[in-house]
Amino acid sequence: MEQLIEKFLNAEILLKVTPFLVQGLWITLKLAFISEALSLVLGLVAALMKISKNRFVSVPASIYIDVFRATPLLVQIIIIFYALPDIGICLGRYQAGIVALMLNNGAYVAEIFRAGIESIDRGQMEAARSLGLTYFQAMRKVIIPQAVSRVLPPLTSSFVALLKDTSLVSVIGLEELLKQGRQLQNWLANPTPLTGAALIYLVIIWPLIQLAIKLEKRMGRHG
Repeated sequence: MEQLIEKFLNAEILLKVTPFLVQGLWITLKLAFISEALSLVLGLVAALMKISKNRFVSVPASIYIDVFRATPLLVQIIIIFYALPDIGICLGRYQAGIVALMLNNGAYVAEIFRAGIESIDRGQMEAARSLGLTYFQAMRKVIIPQAVSRVLPPLTSSFVALLKDTSLVSVIGLEELLKQGRQLQNWLANPTPLTGAALIYLVIIWPLIQLAIKLEKRMGRHG
């Protein structure tokens, strides 16, 4: 047991590497929050496009959603950073990471919003239209507010997944939390930094998981 602790949870090493892990955590949080904010906007727009009766609007949205949900995020990151410069689109590592995370998470968010919108009784739209609201006014004032309350649990779970997915941007050289842990492991020849990174993920993500569970239970009581 002592050998296990010495190797994976060495207090002296953990204290030494904590400042470096915090630096990586800061990058992870910036990537996650910026990407989440952008993907919420993108996802809502894509969801509204997909449910449109106009095929020139719905088909492109469906293609975007299907492609980004059906291909690995790691491949998407590599293409965005390494392939786009060949057609004149050059992004820095940080920008490429955000764009990749936004596009990937946006596709999942779009499906969450679509399901939430379609779960609202059709009579709500008909009632809003009968009161003189246009389709877009009814969506903005009646349907979307109700849908948002229903999609909060899956959106919270989606954000948890996004937080963990930020580790994949290390493939383009961004020194987020997990990459810092791996580099420190190699430097010190001890896996304690990786344990430290995992503990930080746990401290951040566990409350979000509990929040998602509470929101699901609340929705269940009021559903």
